[in-house]
Amino acid sequence: MNSPAGDTPLLAVIDMQEFFAAGSPWAVPGFEDLIEPVGRLARGYGPRTVFTRFVIPQVPQGSWAGYYRAWPQVLAPGAAHLANLAQPWASQGLDTLDKTTFSKWGPELESMLGSGRELTVCGVSTDCCVLATVLAAADAGAQVRVIADACAGITAEAHQAALSLMAGFAPQVTIGSVADDLGRLAGRV
Repeated sequence: MNSPAGDTPLLAVIDMQEFFAAGSPWAVPGFEDLIEPVGRLARGYGPRTVFTRFVIPQVPQGSWAGYYRAWPQVLAPGAAHLANLAQPWASQGLDTLDKTTFSKWGPELESMLGSGRELTVCGVSTDCCVLATVLAAADAGAQVRVIADACAGITAEAHQAALSLMAGFAPQVTIGSVADDLGRLAGRV
C-alpha cells in the first residue's frame, strides 16, 4: 500500500467518502471544502498517504447493533455506494484501509508507520473518527499531528471542541495547518 517508511511521516486521510458528503444521512458540513486541502496534503505525502474508509459490518455486534438501528437508511441496498471514496479519489482506484469502527488505528495502520512513528491525520469527522483515531494512535506511542484546516466536524463548534481536546494531549498530539505541514515536509527532503 505504501513505500518503505524510514522516518518519513505517514498521512492518514480519514473517511473522505460519500457517507459524509452533502446529501448523505451522515453529511458533514464543510466536507466539500476539504477536497482541495486534503488533495494538497495527499500530493505532498505521495506514496506515504493512506485513505481510510468507515465500512458497515455484515452483522453489527454489541453497541453497533443499536447504532445501526438508529441509522437504517445507511443499511439500505441502495446506500452501498456511500462507502466509496469521494471524488476525485474514487476515480483513482486507490487502496484503502477499511475499518468497521470509528477509530482507524490498529495493527494495519501501525505497521505503515516509519521508525519515527509519526502520523499526520486529516479528514472527517474531527469530533468522531478523527478524534478516535488520534487518541488511539497517541496512546499506542505514535507522534500525531492533526491538520486542523483539513478536517471538519459535524458543526464548527464540535470541530473546535475536538481540536481543543486533542491539543490537551500535547506533546504526543500537535495541531497544525496544511501550509505549515507542507513546509515541514519540504524541510525534511
